[in-house]
Amino acid sequence: MSTAIVWFRRDLRLADHPALAAALERHERIIPLYIHAPEEEGQWALGGAQRWWLHHSLKALAASLEAGGARLTIRRGPCEQALGELLDETGAEAVYWNRLYEPRVIERDRRIKAWLRENREVHAESFNAALLYEPWQVETGQGQPYRVFTPFWKRISGYGLSDSIEPAPVTIPGRQHAPASEPIAALDLKPKIPWDQGLEAAWQPGEPGAQARLERFCSDILSDYREDRERPALDGTSALSPHLHFGEIGPRQIVRALRQRGQAETVSAGVFLSELGWRDFAHHLLFHFPETPERPLNPRFEAFPWRDPRAEAADDLAAWQAGRTGVPLVDAGMRQLWHCGWMHNRIRMVVASFLTKNLRINWLHGAHWFWNTLVDADLASNTLGWQWAGGCGADAAPYFRIFNPVRQGERFDPDGSYVRTWVPEIATLADRHIHAPWQAPANVLEAAGITPGLHYPRPIVDLKASRQAALAAFETIKGKA
Repeated sequence: MSTAIVWFRRDLRLADHPALAAALERHERIIPLYIHAPEEEGQWALGGAQRWWLHHSLKALAASLEAGGARLTIRRGPCEQALGELLDETGAEAVYWNRLYEPRVIERDRRIKAWLRENREVHAESFNAALLYEPWQVETGQGQPYRVFTPFWKRISGYGLSDSIEPAPVTIPGRQHAPASEPIAALDLKPKIPWDQGLEAAWQPGEPGAQARLERFCSDILSDYREDRERPALDGTSALSPHLHFGEIGPRQIVRALRQRGQAETVSAGVFLSELGWRDFAHHLLFHFPETPERPLNPRFEAFPWRDPRAEAADDLAAWQAGRTGVPLVDAGMRQLWHCGWMHNRIRMVVASFLTKNLRINWLHGAHWFWNTLVDADLASNTLGWQWAGGCGADAAPYFRIFNPVRQGERFDPDGSYVRTWVPEIATLADRHIHAPWQAPANVLEAAGITPGLHYPRPIVDLKASRQAALAAFETIKGKA
């Protein structure tokens, strides 16, 4: 009986799963495998919120496989060793997987593929399940990688967005001969001290949860997406980012859903599809510039005079992380992040600008904090977003573009609903004062029962003065090569 191993990684679904589809077409028996090897991803191993998500996503995948007739085998790394042992136990003739694009993982997968083919003499094949187009498929007219999103998106839009997918298989032969497996609970992915109640209330990890969210987005949100996506108090975004990150849904499935509903040509759908394009762009950059998770793409910023968060900026970094900066929109975003592992994209830009410009703390500290607290923390997108905010990456905002959190709040949270949800200690303030309580008259604060510095912090930084200091700091590197 011909046997194949399907190595699941961040493709935790059954539909639109090219590796699984190939194995089912070519073999009679399937061994679904997940290998837990965080040490192989170095300092970018999953953060706490991602580990929580992975626990639940693996449970959902295992249940789907069981319903189809197979069992998920879970082993611990190193991956090469785990694969070798399973090949010995099962006599499998092939290993299939879907590709990942982080630099360390690419290097590992290339080594494993060569080892499987040359040393173990088994068929090894990988597929694209995560992106509209893979990083090496898109290049400028000069054969170079793109550094600006708009021409990149124009190029892949010109190629066309595929919606060709394989449906989830009804049956997966393999349960009768399933190898020994570690239980999911043994991976210790959930926190020992429970801090995850907010995540539990906010999310449904797994392929069924991804499909439910896509259905809600298409039915109730997409028509007003172009406008509502900028309002953090509204449920106006797709909220599909963690499902995409863990591969519980793929971009081709989203394209197909929009086309089947006749929504793909609407203005809002065009805006949303371009967001999927940004995701591809982030992976394009990470592939071609693998140093960027740790170093700025713009080399001038190697010399930028960041404030040291281990010395004079330590209290500021801690206040930012805790949502205690005294700037309501920033604090609301950081508290939302801590509570439910997610933050509205508009607010991500605001808090990142505040950290890198007003506090002048290196974007890397923000990137690492997001990595540990976001359920959708993706190395490509996280790197692109933080370098964009810091002014040092591809397609970056000009350094002089510094988000004013008061103006941003007045524009995108005009009635203060978002701030009142996450910063309840100032909820009694009128709309005109909610985004800048330090500017409210003393009698207004007294009537609202708010004592600055007692009930809510005073701002840890002057927005205007810190903006000027950031611009002055930028002048010191402006002429550098």
